[in-house]
Amino acid sequence: MLLKNFRIADEAGDFFGSVIVEDGFIAEVIPHEAAAGNALRENLNGGNFYCIIDGNNFSGEPALMPAFIDLHAHFRDPGITGGGIPFPAETLESGSLAAAAGGYGTVVCMANTKPAIDTAEKARVLKERAAALGFIDLFPVVSLTKNMEGRELSQIHDCGYLPLMLSEDGKDIADSGLFLDALKTARTLGIPVSCHCDFGGPEAEAAKSAGRPRAEWSRIEENNAVRRAVDLGKIAGCHIHIAHVSTQEAAAFIRHEKKSANEFPGFRLTCEATPHHIGATENDAQRMGEESAGRVNPPLRTESDRQAIIAALLDGTIDAIATDHAPHSDSDKAAGMPGFTGLETAFAVCLSALAGKAPGGDLRHLSALMSANPARILGLGADRGRIASGLRADIVIADTRAEWIAAPSEFKSRGKCGPFNGKKLQGKILMTLHSGRIVFDGGSYV
Repeated sequence: MLLKNFRIADEAGDFFGSVIVEDGFIAEVIPHEAAAGNALRENLNGGNFYCIIDGNNFSGEPALMPAFIDLHAHFRDPGITGGGIPFPAETLESGSLAAAAGGYGTVVCMANTKPAIDTAEKARVLKERAAALGFIDLFPVVSLTKNMEGRELSQIHDCGYLPLMLSEDGKDIADSGLFLDALKTARTLGIPVSCHCDFGGPEAEAAKSAGRPRAEWSRIEENNAVRRAVDLGKIAGCHIHIAHVSTQEAAAFIRHEKKSANEFPGFRLTCEATPHHIGATENDAQRMGEESAGRVNPPLRTESDRQAIIAALLDGTIDAIATDHAPHSDSDKAAGMPGFTGLETAFAVCLSALAGKAPGGDLRHLSALMSANPARILGLGADRGRIASGLRADIVIADTRAEWIAAPSEFKSRGKCGPFNGKKLQGKILMTLHSGRIVFDGGSYV
């Protein structure tokens, strides 16, 4: 396969050129100046390729980038509600289709399914089911405790398969001793632990009991839980990954702690922010209904928080953008279930939020946040996340100038609720390749 005449952008560069794909991998990346005036140019124009995709045939300003890697999503599969009825909010197939439509080639899905993914064997089975669909690589998280109940550690390495991440999702382990034991196990296995940081201890519980607003006690929860996770991570000497950082205090604390992280043997600190905390605020939640459609954990914050998160993304404090794609049925959202759908709007939201601010160029910086850095956090940096010879041909082509309206009726995800619905966005996914195969093409799947 030949992809020619494209703007090519990843964390390392932004130039015009062509890419040759063979057997699911990038065989060669050719800057235009290297191809000009020699035999290689003739080969590109008339070579024996089974498929040629020409950037000149796309309207707008198409950019070829490494497919995105999502460190944090919820596919709700497996999922059972009362009476054994399949949970309707998402399936492995609809989630995979939404990911491909959003330009994602790799997704880490959380363990808060029904039943919970609390063994490596369950994770292995789910991963193989996703592989059979062929749209993305899915890496299921294994919960830290059995059934996510916070009482007994899970069977993390029961089948010879090791997950790439561990997490208790939105149920931080209240028992610090058990949490520390879990972190020590993670250290032994060399697996990062994603901490959702919503256990704020007595201070947060007191604020709740006093009837303080969610915006107030949830801030206490996040800030205190981030400190606890970092402190225990230092003791355990493990890799702590802080999920969906949303407060300016948490971002400042992480910035400070990263400076001295190497003083603690084995300790590593990374973190992520979501598109909705980058592109929306508490005003959007109020517009949607703070306890219904606009509810998400952690809540949408103030404009000052949003700007602090963007600053932390730009200065390297926050390593990655992760969607926290959390689909729900309309009835569940109306009843106050927290979470937004996010895979299909992430690129456009983040491109707009970072426009004109990133050192070295918006696309390069965005590619680092959405592809290269997530790959490294998962230990996959030698395999994907960049446009380079020998790496997986997980590729996205996006029009960086195209404007479109986020219409939930067109989402591939079964979850339709998000803060950007009905808004004009800039930056549209045109095509996604997974291991050199076109899996999404201009609104259709191949």
